[in-house]
Amino acid sequence: MTKASHSLKVALMASAASFLLASAAAAQTTDPAAVPPPVAKSAGQKRVYAPADFARFAPKTAYDMLVQVPGFSIRGADQERGLGQASENVLINGQRIANKSGGAIDQLQRISASSVERIEIVDAASLGIAGLSGQVANVIVKQNQKSAGQFEYRPHFRAHFAKPEFLAGSVSYNGKTGPLDYTLSIKNSPGRGAFGGPVYIRNGDGVLTERRREVYHSEYDQANMQAKFGLDGPGSSVGNLTLGYTPYWNPAFQQDHRTILATDEHRTRTITTKLDGYYADINGDYEFALGPGRLKLIGVRHWEHEPLLQDLILRFDTTGAPDTGSRFSRDTHIGETIFRGEYGWKTGKNDFQVSLERAFNSLDQKGALFTLDPEGEFVPFPFPNGTGKVTEVRYEGIGTWSRPLASNLNLQVAAGAEISELDRVDDDQAPRKFFRPKGSVTLGWQPKPSWDLSLKLRRRVGQISFYDFLAQPKLADDRENAGNPELVPPQSWEAETEFAHDLGKWGKTRLNLHYYRVEDIIDVIPIGDDEEGIGNLPRADRYGFESVSTIQLDPTGFKGAKVDLTFGVEWTKVKDPLTHETRAISGIRDKWWSVQLRHDVPGTSWAWSAYAERNHYTKYFFLTEINQNLDLPYFAGVYVENKNVLGTTVRFSVDNIIESRHRVWRTVFDGFRDRSPLLFFQKQNQLVGPIFTLSIKGNF
Repeated sequence: MTKASHSLKVALMASAASFLLASAAAAQTTDPAAVPPPVAKSAGQKRVYAPADFARFAPKTAYDMLVQVPGFSIRGADQERGLGQASENVLINGQRIANKSGGAIDQLQRISASSVERIEIVDAASLGIAGLSGQVANVIVKQNQKSAGQFEYRPHFRAHFAKPEFLAGSVSYNGKTGPLDYTLSIKNSPGRGAFGGPVYIRNGDGVLTERRREVYHSEYDQANMQAKFGLDGPGSSVGNLTLGYTPYWNPAFQQDHRTILATDEHRTRTITTKLDGYYADINGDYEFALGPGRLKLIGVRHWEHEPLLQDLILRFDTTGAPDTGSRFSRDTHIGETIFRGEYGWKTGKNDFQVSLERAFNSLDQKGALFTLDPEGEFVPFPFPNGTGKVTEVRYEGIGTWSRPLASNLNLQVAAGAEISELDRVDDDQAPRKFFRPKGSVTLGWQPKPSWDLSLKLRRRVGQISFYDFLAQPKLADDRENAGNPELVPPQSWEAETEFAHDLGKWGKTRLNLHYYRVEDIIDVIPIGDDEEGIGNLPRADRYGFESVSTIQLDPTGFKGAKVDLTFGVEWTKVKDPLTHETRAISGIRDKWWSVQLRHDVPGTSWAWSAYAERNHYTKYFFLTEINQNLDLPYFAGVYVENKNVLGTTVRFSVDNIIESRHRVWRTVFDGFRDRSPLLFFQKQNQLVGPIFTLSIKGNF
């Protein structure tokens, strides 16, 4: 047994022992009563949940309450251009959190559950907020909230390959002084990735030519430090200021030992990656009465520094030939500045809002390539397209009109456009200018108190990555994405409809149907005569559905139990730029489902859960290869929880109990795949192993 594996086992045993001992000490503590499952109370077109509805879950934060709302799926903010229209289906006190620092979901994780007055589930069309559709959660937080703190310690361990994570967790504190409320927090959100096992290489005739044994692990940490201040007044005015600074570290190690079967030659390839950077944000807004309505001014400033260094070295263990290799370094500075104004007023039953926004985005990259010489030194290699600066200036104007057409029917119409100038600053091409209309029409209908239906039609402009304007080598796959200065954002016509049915004591179910017709879809295209890169294809189609349900099992006699069910399918089609045949869009999640049983044992502080899920993704279609990466395509886990261990909630989880694996298939061609012979097939079916997590969550 290695020292590392021994330390891991000791840590796991200590974590499990501390959990069991603390739980045993509190085993005599019971809930005051067997609390029934959450059942919404109707208030007009709203469904209202009180804090008492979530008592059985002993929530510590406002987010803990929201995730237990039956049949509701939390949707985070899209990475929209600028702030744009709302996309996050969560509001706080009726307000959209329009910033780039995590939005409403992130703030709810920093707010004590004792500060929540109620949670309202409303139809988006009844709100004067452009961009939303379907069911929206409005979390009402008490204005006179008392000072409170929240903490969570969440170490986790993988049984194989990865290093343990001992520093995962968060601490936040909310307080109020006169008209000023504040939240101070620090949160480490780590990520661990690891797998290992065989890799098989076969030639174009299917003959096994090479075996590899590969190990990969990465350890990601980011320490988000945030201070949020809210100002109530003077008068009816309100303001918010959020300051955030987040350093991050992301080292990665990948190594494989290779055996060339024809000659029994042995080689070792090692790839090391270092990425230590930071990002910082300032988000501020101020809303006040002006004339017949209210004006809200919003400002955002975002900085990021991303220095990347990656080395690849191939050693010839048998022949003793000089090592070969390459190095890619990239020093990138990213910036975003947004100014936005929203003016809203009401006349009779009509709600109006006009918004104007200016956004400036920039990416400044200094990239370099090196090759390893026979003396073991990295020497520069020409890489002119790896350095450059990309900027975009964008102006957007949107007008929104909302009105109830009947007591149970709401309409919202938003219309506007954006004007932008996109420039690769360091080349000799003139900046490109664009005009793009955008907007939406949303209908919300409640034919019966237990039914909610919505329909949304939208014209949308998507996001692009400025990295794709510049060359980006993929050392591990011996491939390079050439820079594409002609890249443009995709645009789409979108239709979505949602049906939600309240099942009363049985729970709630929801079905979403969608169809998107996308123009200038982002995919891999030919660049020049023999290069490939990220670019635009003329059009693509996406259509599918998702069903989300919460089934309460109390009526069956299984008291304190519920089942959460999700399943969805998406079909996509796009014309391949090489073969001109219709295929799926690269890398799209096209099939998914999950089922989770949770049982809060009546009369005790204990709960347990078991879940299983599946996620399937389409193939990636590059010009010289086709590959498919299914990392843990099936996943299952269990946890046991005690909700009153000295006032805290303690949970011990074991994930990937079915030993799902890391699976990759690659078909690589000797040139463009529509005109070149097969070079080799690659297959990986590698061990990941179980994942153990201990969570201790409480208030102070």
